[in-house]
Amino acid sequence: STLFKPRQAATALYATQAEAIQAKVFKRLIKDAANTEWGLEYSYKDIKSYQDYQRVPLQTYEEIKPYVERMRRGEKNVLWPGEVIWFAKSSGTTNDKSKFIPVSKEGLHDIHYAGGMDAVALYLQQNPDSRFFSGKGLILGGSRAQNPFGKAYCGDLSAILIQNINPLINLIRVPSKKIALMSEWDTKLEAIAESTIDRDITNLSGVPSWFLVLIKHILKKTGRQNLTEVWPNLEVFFHGGISFAPYREQYRELISNPDMHYVETYNASEGFFAVQNDLSVAGMLLLIDLGIFYEFIPLGKSNEHAVPLWEVEAGRNYEMVITSNGGLWRYRMGDTVKILSTNPLKISISGRTKHYINAFGEELMVDNADKAISRVCRQTGAKVKE
Repeated sequence: STLFKPRQAATALYATQAEAIQAKVFKRLIKDAANTEWGLEYSYKDIKSYQDYQRVPLQTYEEIKPYVERMRRGEKNVLWPGEVIWFAKSSGTTNDKSKFIPVSKEGLHDIHYAGGMDAVALYLQQNPDSRFFSGKGLILGGSRAQNPFGKAYCGDLSAILIQNINPLINLIRVPSKKIALMSEWDTKLEAIAESTIDRDITNLSGVPSWFLVLIKHILKKTGRQNLTEVWPNLEVFFHGGISFAPYREQYRELISNPDMHYVETYNASEGFFAVQNDLSVAGMLLLIDLGIFYEFIPLGKSNEHAVPLWEVEAGRNYEMVITSNGGLWRYRMGDTVKILSTNPLKISISGRTKHYINAFGEELMVDNADKAISRVCRQTGAKVKE
């Protein structure tokens, strides 16, 4: 646990030094990309401050797609220095086509892996008596696919992470790389169940809906009613990808351990952004020193003017904009977050910009609609099927 002390100390500074921390990340990103095609196009060498940076236009995936396509064909120094060979295939919610998000070496290590380590560090900070490392972690991820263009690989982010993971981490995680990267879901499900039933699993990481299928499969296979009978030392589930709210009850029924913890994470193909650092309240701590510079567009304003992290207001909804060491510059995520507190900055995911209705100033978010539906269900006894 002393291993995580430095990170616990570093995240404690978020409350008082957010602007300085973000300014440092920002300077580094601009400097690193100054000689890329993008950096030359927007004269990054002349950018000295955040104000200067605002002349770079906000970007959607459609706008950077031509650059990404060239990177996938092996062109170097386009959006980020050197060659990027990994691309996380993210389901495009805008027009049903997949987006290919560049994942650079720096992004892989300084954002994705570092974010995963932070999730563990912050969990252990709240649970000093944890037996987390006495058993294995079960990570449920996607499968790798090769790129038609040759060298570059495309796959789910989880597959890219497993593909490149430090061999030491393999000692504490299951299933094996071979099983983890299988593409056929049913075969994979059976192989994971088969290889993990007899292991001492202490922690789970993945998407709640996928994990539910695996858990039910394992219970059926073992003839047990409860996952705690299969893995008595299971203590934490790091979940992300979709809202946990609709699944919480089912998990409570399937895992009876009263000390079971559920930690919300916000990790997308574009980066590992935030993790719940206080399990007694909802909301996640934004990780502000991992190679991502954040901006926020206030919802309901028509001028789409982005503000930096130190200018956001608690209680408001914003669209998140990121600049990262994966070569995304002022990139509009399409996700909306609600700012819960500002020092340190804590957020909750409130929806997608595409799922936001403001025809008459009503500012209806998915989050509001979900709460309304669940309230009506409680009052009427109706059940939501899908």
